[in-house]
Amino acid sequence: MTELLGWQNFYVIVGSSAGALIGLQFVVLTLIADVVAGSDAAQVGSAFGTPTVVHFGAVVLLAGIQCAPWPGITSVAIAWGAMGLAGLIYLAIVLWKMLSQDRYHPEFEDWLFHALLPLVAYGTLVLFAIFGRGRVTFTLFAIGGVAMLLLFIGIHNAWDAVTYHVYHQRKRRSTPEA
Repeated sequence: MTELLGWQNFYVIVGSSAGALIGLQFVVLTLIADVVAGSDAAQVGSAFGTPTVVHFGAVVLLAGIQCAPWPGITSVAIAWGAMGLAGLIYLAIVLWKMLSQDRYHPEFEDWLFHALLPLVAYGTLVLFAIFGRGRVTFTLFAIGGVAMLLLFIGIHNAWDAVTYHVYHQRKRRSTPEA
């Protein structure tokens, strides 16, 4: 598809950035593992940390989809739709984990970056898979927007998780025990 050829550099940059950020997140979490350790770390991590890796992985997958030599837009649209549906199903699991953990009470910003914006991103993939084949140029910009949105969601959430663990644990350590 000639329409996708102009997007190769964009997806090489965005996909490799997401891949590098996955590795960086693992390094940072390894370095602060002794600070984060505790009985609640796994429960909160699966609700708030793991989705960050999934969003970065989704960007890498989307970059791979966009760089593949597809015969036509229908094949790409099927891949977008499958990826979007998988993302929406995973989002339901994340919401369940957010609501079922009792260690951290999500604030507006958490709902925005862990629920609403991922819903927009994965929902956009599904919508453009179904309705976007007639307007290829507009659709490709929308899918590029989804890649950037997922990348920035991941960056925000990774930063938020690390700062929460570092400052929350530092505060707990400096507070005298009763």
